[in-house]
Amino acid sequence: MKFATFVKDGKQQSGVVADDRVHPFDRPVDLLDLVTEGEDALRTAGIRALTRSLPVPLPDVRLLPPLQPPTVRDYMTFESHVAGVAQGYGDTVPEEWYAAPAFYFTNPYAMIGAHDEVPVPPGCHRFDFELEVAAVVGKAGRDLTPEQARAHIIGYTILNDWSARDLQGREMKVKLGPAKGKDTSTTLGPWLVTADELEPHRNAEGFLDLALTVAVNGETVGQDRLANMAWTFEDMAAYASRGTWIRPGDVLGSGTCGNGGCLAELWGRNGLFEPPPLVPGDTVTMTVEGIGTISNTVVEGVAPVPLASARSRR
Repeated sequence: MKFATFVKDGKQQSGVVADDRVHPFDRPVDLLDLVTEGEDALRTAGIRALTRSLPVPLPDVRLLPPLQPPTVRDYMTFESHVAGVAQGYGDTVPEEWYAAPAFYFTNPYAMIGAHDEVPVPPGCHRFDFELEVAAVVGKAGRDLTPEQARAHIIGYTILNDWSARDLQGREMKVKLGPAKGKDTSTTLGPWLVTADELEPHRNAEGFLDLALTVAVNGETVGQDRLANMAWTFEDMAAYASRGTWIRPGDVLGSGTCGNGGCLAELWGRNGLFEPPPLVPGDTVTMTVEGIGTISNTVVEGVAPVPLASARSRR
């Protein structure tokens, strides 16, 4: 099943998507609350909506992020992406990358919908996208094995980790971050696809083998397959739960795919800023087999509020 959160006539609702229509739940309920109640509750609500509610055509609604995640861990699991970006700095994939699926925590309050406008971050002059797939946690657990973790993933969605590369590069020189380089917007959508829907795409190694495509202004920039990840989502969930809890609604991003999954990889391989950074008016469209399509247009952002430089105390 596919579950969406949307706005219709100024009212926020959730429901199940089928045949280019969304069937609202028959009671006001947040999708995260249903995810927290468990897979059976989510499926029961979906069946009830399909059989009892009056459907609304998708073009008549504004899609919001499927849910408001409590936390968002964004990983870096595509070796070709890491290699391409490193090449731009005259570097190679560090040995430490191979040891474990590294991630950072990004801003859960920055989620935007599948077709929302995305503002250029304040002070950014090198704006970029990142094509990712995200797993959504469906039940709590800690110190899980990868085998146990499969039952804790309730579904998947598309994630675009918008990135201010100039801000990111500057702040990471102090050995922290990314922070403001990744802080303004993250697209999540168009909906949550339950894990069982994608099981037919699972290959012999346990990876979901889905086609990934990203285009800027209608021109394809990158293509890859999700099966090129170095770790499965179950590996990632198990690692996230090591020594701590993962809880319903937590989002685990795959990290940027390779072969043009972001501009920074292409800049690193080409040795120049080609294709150019995103500017207002550019539209970035991402399609993931079995999940759907998101498409966001870049708009002008706001100027950064000035801050004083550090007061040196040495």
